[in-house]
Amino acid sequence: MDIIDLARLQFAVTTLYHYIFVPLTIGLSLIVAIMQTLYVRTGDENYKKMTKFWGKLFLINFAMGVVTGIVQEFQFGMSWSEYSRFVGDIFGAPLAIEALMAFFVESTFIGLWIFGWDRLPKKLHLGSIWMVAAGSTLSSLWILIANSWMQNPVGYELVNGRAQMVDFGAIITNPNVFLQFPHVIFAAFTTAGFFVVAISGYRLLRRNTPDEQLMFSRSLRIGLVFGLAAVMITMVVGHLSGQFMLEKQPMKLAAAEGLWETESPAALSFFQIGNEEDRSSVINIRIPSLLSFLTYDSFHGMVPGINDLNEMYQERYANTYG
Repeated sequence: MDIIDLARLQFAVTTLYHYIFVPLTIGLSLIVAIMQTLYVRTGDENYKKMTKFWGKLFLINFAMGVVTGIVQEFQFGMSWSEYSRFVGDIFGAPLAIEALMAFFVESTFIGLWIFGWDRLPKKLHLGSIWMVAAGSTLSSLWILIANSWMQNPVGYELVNGRAQMVDFGAIITNPNVFLQFPHVIFAAFTTAGFFVVAISGYRLLRRNTPDEQLMFSRSLRIGLVFGLAAVMITMVVGHLSGQFMLEKQPMKLAAAEGLWETESPAALSFFQIGNEEDRSSVINIRIPSLLSFLTYDSFHGMVPGINDLNEMYQERYANTYG
C-alpha cells in the first residue's frame, strides 16, 4: 500500500468510529430530554432514574464523539492539506458557525445538566438538557451544510486554484441539505431508539427489582415508539436522497452499487465482492429491479453503469482536464 492508500484507510477508519457515536449522541439527547420532561411533569422518581441511567450512556457517547471528531479534524490538515487549502474558504464558515453557535452551547449546557441535579430549579435543569438536544441537532446541520457542498457544490467560483465563496445563502440552502439533514437526524433517532430497546430488553431478561423492571419496561416502550416512528421517516427521506444522487452524482450511485454496466431495470446489490481489474463481480447477491424503484419510483427505470459514465465524463471533460 502506498501513502495515499494508507491515508484513505486511516481516514475511513476514523470516520467509521466517529460515526458510531454521533447518531447515538444526537438521538439519546432527545430521548433523555423526553424522559426528564416526564419526570418534571409527573414527579415520578422512576422517570428520574431512567433519565440518569440513559444520561450516563449519552455522556459516554458524547465524549467519544468529541475525541474521535478531533482526530478526524486533524487528519484533514495532516493527510489532506491540499484539499483543505482548496475548500477552506467554503468549509471555514459553516464549521466556524457550528463551533460558536452549536458546539459551545451544547458543551455549556451539558455542564449545567451534569452538575445541576438538585442545585438548579427543576424546570431550568430540564431546559438545559433540551438545549443540549437542540445544540447537537444544530451542530449536525452546520456540518451537513459543509458536507452537502462536497456532494453538490454551489455558491462558489474558482479563483487562483481555490474554491471561493460568492453566495453564502446558496450554500446554506443547497438542495442536498434539505435531504441529507432530515435523513441523518431521523437515522440518528432510529439508532438511539433501538439502542434503548436493545439494552432495555437485555436488562428485562435479567433478575431485577420491581423498580428496575418498571424502569426498563418504560424505557423499552419509549425506545420502540421513538425508533419505529423515526425509521419510517428515514425510509422516505432516504428514498428521495437516492433519487437526488442519481440526478447529481450518478457515478457515486453506480460505484456504491458496484454497477459496472448500465441496466434497465437495475438490481440492488445486497452483498457484492468485485474485481476491479476486469470490472466484474466475483460474488453478487442482488434484489431484481429494486435499484430502479429506489431511483425512479418504477421497477423499469434505467440506471447508468460505471463504464458508460466513465466514457461520458472523459468526452465531457477531455478539453478541460486533458
